[in-house]
Amino acid sequence: MPKKKKYLLDADILIDIQRGYTPALEWFTSLTELPFVPGLVVMEMIQDAQNAQQVKKALKLLAPLPVVWPTETDCNRALSDFTTYHLSHGLGLIDSLIAACAIGLPATLCTFNVKHFRVISGLVMEQPYAKQLA
Repeated sequence: MPKKKKYLLDADILIDIQRGYTPALEWFTSLTELPFVPGLVVMEMIQDAQNAQQVKKALKLLAPLPVVWPTETDCNRALSDFTTYHLSHGLGLIDSLIAACAIGLPATLCTFNVKHFRVISGLVMEQPYAKQLA
């Protein structure tokens, strides 16, 4: 029996779901298992909220999803990747931790921010639905 694919969601995917973007909702509801969300992404969602109502809405969306945190091994990998690629490729601090978390699980990182992550070896990424250009 083939092993089921684990997904780890980046903030851009969750924002699409939260905004009711149809392709994102259709993809999300088609999943047979709940995807993981990094605790750092939960924090990003809260940080992007403009008021208490938006915080509550974000937390309600995220409540059923299993939250994962980087392990010590993941943090060491993130530090190495960040040190190596921050200046040369613009790799961000949080993105290095999210990528290391995905590799450590292991899980496929669902994101449209491929540019942020493409430099990280061993990271499996997927753009899980089609994006319409506005």
